[in-house]
Amino acid sequence: MADAIYDNKGQFEQVQSGLLDGEEIIAVYDAIGAGTGFIGLTNRRIIIQDKSFVGKRIAITSIPYSKVSSVSVVSNKSWAGQFFSSGTIAIMVGQHSYEVEFRGTEKTHHVHNVILHYAG
Repeated sequence: MADAIYDNKGQFEQVQSGLLDGEEIIAVYDAIGAGTGFIGLTNRRIIIQDKSFVGKRIAITSIPYSKVSSVSVVSNKSWAGQFFSSGTIAIMVGQHSYEVEFRGTEKTHHVHNVILHYAG
């Protein structure tokens, strides 16, 4: 999809290679911090790359929007009320929470809004 947003072309291509018929990429954002490699958003699901498995194994987890029970924006704030340069999204699916941290709060808010739109 020509107007999809992405940080890393390799991550975008990885998500693109696993698309289903009629599925389109909305965004693929690189994640920071331990464990998560990226989050992909399509018009059908959330795709999270998890690097936290033992033995350098990597999992690609697909979460249908219908399975999301809540989504939260977790932002770091200083005492002065200024946002720092990162933000975290927390996605609840059943009893499991997936947390993805990004550089910049704009990406965090975009992911939050896309999930709310499709999970609605």
